[in-house]
Amino acid sequence: MKELTQAEEQIMQVLWNIKKGFVKDVIELLPEPKPAYNTVSTIIRILEKKEFVAHTAYGKTHEYFPIVEKETYTRDFMKGIVKNYFSNSFKQMVSFFANDSKISLKEIEEIKAMMEKEQTQ
Repeated sequence: MKELTQAEEQIMQVLWNIKKGFVKDVIELLPEPKPAYNTVSTIIRILEKKEFVAHTAYGKTHEYFPIVEKETYTRDFMKGIVKNYFSNSFKQMVSFFANDSKISLKEIEEIKAMMEKEQTQ
């Protein structure tokens, strides 16, 4: 799966939240300063080419919707992070965040419990 640029990801976040919408709907939910209509329209067409978004046509207007689920993209993106930055080791990644973010013992225990629960399912 292709990686998204920051602008593409911002638009995908909106589409994942609203499920479907027109360019104007996406613009309304973007933070200030709002990008131009043509800018958002162009980014959405790029997302279509990357096969993240599809549309339903109503004459000359298009209603866009995501065809890649947020969870799917997140999983693939995180796998890439682990592979490229942590030598494909989740242990190294957790260790990095534990050392850098000063994760509490309680949080570590909660993470451990979640992982054990996932293993039994």
